Amino acid sequence: MPGLKRQGGVTLIESLVATTVLAIGILSLLTVQIRTLVETQTSVYRAQAVRAIEDLAERIKANPDGFGQLRAGAYASPWDATSNAAPDACDTNACSPSDLARSDVVQWRKTIARTLPLGRANVFTDESVALGDRRQIGVMVGWRANERTGDDASPFDLKVDAAGVVCPKGLICHLVYVQP
Repeated sequence: MPGLKRQGGVTLIESLVATTVLAIGILSLLTVQIRTLVETQTSVYRAQAVRAIEDLAERIKANPDGFGQLRAGAYASPWDATSNAAPDACDTNACSPSDLARSDVVQWRKTIARTLPLGRANVFTDESVALGDRRQIGVMVGWRANERTGDDASPFDLKVDAAGVVCPKGLICHLVYVQP
């Protein structure tokens, strides 16, 4: 056929374009999958934090004078509390309610550190309420944030103005007020 020109390489170009579009689609799906995994892990950590806070509430209820110790501030424990400030033998020996409260907080903080990445906790009372009238404590549990920004600030900044408690930079925090 004298009037027809042969087009060479068109099929190759179409194949390259189709492969490029397919590669972009697969990379997009992988990005969505990775983001879903990160969010799932954050949800798992949040559930562990909630269970840990429930554990602390149960420890307070199990203390014979838990409510009195709550009022006295024996359960208060700042972010940087040391874990050697309480007797360790309260699980095998009889302890006073205040020693039991301190022991419970020490054991509880160790559990937080084991179960959450860079797990930390702050147990605080509302200082604006008179000592004898306190009926609840605030519990803020923090763990390493999966999301990172350039300035290492957490996208989940959390601050409690009344007690002056702030979620540390680089951590995701979960706050619950416990009234056993």
